[in-house]
Amino acid sequence: MSDKTGQAGYQYPLGEHARERITSATGRPLDDLTLENIRAGEVNPGDFTIHADTLRAQASIAEEAGFAQLAANFRRAAELAAVPQEKVLAVYEALRPYRVTYDQLLALADELERDYGATENARFVREAAEVYQKRGLV
Repeated sequence: MSDKTGQAGYQYPLGEHARERITSATGRPLDDLTLENIRAGEVNPGDFTIHADTLRAQASIAEEAGFAQLAANFRRAAELAAVPQEKVLAVYEALRPYRVTYDQLLALADELERDYGATENARFVREAAEVYQKRGLV
């Protein structure tokens, strides 16, 4: 049985085994994210956004444990951590059948890759565009 340790030396669950290494997207340490700090106004909703490094650590652990698809999902999520929420919602909407054209999906993929470095997500959108075109969904 695996000791649940990933390549980067992270062990699952991160909150127990790497608490001091975990920060929010705004740089807040995990220990700062408490109900007391919320009540005191010391933290804001943005402080509760996950950091891309935490998602990559989870991916490493999942990969090491043999969960390749879960690891890929964590890596795509890590890429999306740098993408504004409005753009993430636009991608979600665009991936719904009949919402946009094939060319618009390809343009969206190019934007994700060019503007945000989200190469895996761009690949995913391009793959969806091909499948949607074959099935008549765009």
